[in-house]
Amino acid sequence: MKHFKHWLYVMLLPLSLLAALSACKKEPGMDTPPQAPALRIVSIEPATAPVGSTVVVNGENFSTTPGSNTVTIGGVPATVISASPTQLVVVVPEGAANGPIGITAGGQTVQSSGTFTVAQKSAKPISEVRGTRFMNLTWSKDTIYLLRGMVYIPADYTLTIQPGTVIKGAGPELDPEGKNQAGTLVVERRGKIMAMGTPTAPIVFTSAKPAGQRGYGDWGGVVLVGKAAFNQPGTTLFAGGVRGTVETYSEFDDNSGTLQYVRIEFAGTAPSTPAENKLSGLTLYGVGYRTTINHVQVSHSSGDAFGWFGGTVTAKNLVAFRTYDDDWSTNWGYIGRVQFGVALRDPQTSDPSGSNGFESENFNPGENADGSPLSPRNGLPQTAPIFANMSSFGVNTTITSPAREAAGYQSGIHIRRNSAISIYNSLIYGYTEGLRLDGTATGTYANATSNALDLKGIVLANVLTPVVGGGAITTDQANAYFTAAGRGNQIIASSDIGSLLLNATNFNLTAPNFLPQGGSPLLTGAVTGGKLDATVGQANSEKFFIAVPYRGAFGTENWLASWTNFDPQNTNYDQ
Repeated sequence: MKHFKHWLYVMLLPLSLLAALSACKKEPGMDTPPQAPALRIVSIEPATAPVGSTVVVNGENFSTTPGSNTVTIGGVPATVISASPTQLVVVVPEGAANGPIGITAGGQTVQSSGTFTVAQKSAKPISEVRGTRFMNLTWSKDTIYLLRGMVYIPADYTLTIQPGTVIKGAGPELDPEGKNQAGTLVVERRGKIMAMGTPTAPIVFTSAKPAGQRGYGDWGGVVLVGKAAFNQPGTTLFAGGVRGTVETYSEFDDNSGTLQYVRIEFAGTAPSTPAENKLSGLTLYGVGYRTTINHVQVSHSSGDAFGWFGGTVTAKNLVAFRTYDDDWSTNWGYIGRVQFGVALRDPQTSDPSGSNGFESENFNPGENADGSPLSPRNGLPQTAPIFANMSSFGVNTTITSPAREAAGYQSGIHIRRNSAISIYNSLIYGYTEGLRLDGTATGTYANATSNALDLKGIVLANVLTPVVGGGAITTDQANAYFTAAGRGNQIIASSDIGSLLLNATNFNLTAPNFLPQGGSPLLTGAVTGGKLDATVGQANSEKFFIAVPYRGAFGTENWLASWTNFDPQNTNYDQ
């Protein structure tokens, strides 16, 4: 029996071992260590940049510690200045060569599929500017200035910019405070900017990206904040991530300095939240009429081109070029004057919300924040600016309604929310609607019938629907107002637009010429008198508007000569 038991034990032992091995067998793959998420390069922005500049590498699964990412550009190690799982900001190193960008992180190494190109280094030194500048500054044309994040010129300090100076705005990824704010210049209350370019040496604010890679909203823009009045509560925040609140001032003659022969290009980036809260290319908050603004071009703004929020500032000779949203936006109680402005849009680019030439509105629902009656001098005025000799050009060709609406254009002039804007001797061309008069019977419509809102000497041309009512205003009421005898307004059908004798290159997107041809009916027919005789100044002694016989922004003088640029995408600003 013992022998039998021993034999049985010997026979069962291999079976037991086999069963034990089977019991210990793991599911497929359990002996393989888990794979780290794949390191990947998605894109490089920009793909061309000089030594010493920064580039952004977008991808996946980077180390969040800058020094734990090894980056090479054309085989040469580069310094990483900030890192997140999806983005590295690196400096192009000395000796870098054209070639792929390589990254090693977490034990993995990858290379970009495309080639990075080392651009010729700027002939001028680059000076980075960030934060609040508690000093008087002078920026020279011999240096390129790079705005990183929100740059503030605070109260009692002045920024002077020499003619011919180039200032570049960095994208939000280069915000030194890590708040995802794009480079933006903000001149605060009692601060001043003295940016006095010349026709042959304009001052240029533009994108930090190289030629060919610039785009809408690459940086924030230029913001001036003054001490003239708003019709908002004093606790109202500024848009665009600008610090502070509007407060309650009524210094109508406030002076924020001078912008003269200045270009602002590729601005309008929104802050991280909310996404729709964009700055304009030039944003003016409560700016007073002692401020000088003339010969300013805003190009490729992702928000509005010019945004007036309250204030009394005046301006002449403005250009809005290829704007994404509205060209001329007035709000929050702006009561200034503007003469001579031209807007030319890209027919392929617009805002899904509906792009307008003019958009004017008052504080909704059209009364002062404290409920008091509106008056022009109580510190909380009604939006009631006066514009004259403006030309807003949308689409050139005659196209169908669905195609025009798909382009995102809405109105050449959109007046709403109790605005009392007045516009004279102006041309609106190539919009889905010419005029949209929008609001309540006691607001916008009452302003129109009382002539507080005044539209005279206006030509609507190549528009699908000339006049439209909105809100409580019917289209019949809006039409009756616009076409009333004595207003001198005119509607030119699309079939008759040739009669305007516009310049043959009026709509050229790189070299437009807006001077009407000889014999054009636009060269005559301007209305006179009334608000065109309006004055400015505390003593109401300074006449603002220049009497001219033409309608639109141009007669026979081309005030765009020399200082404007209609091809900023391909301009080399590093020379």
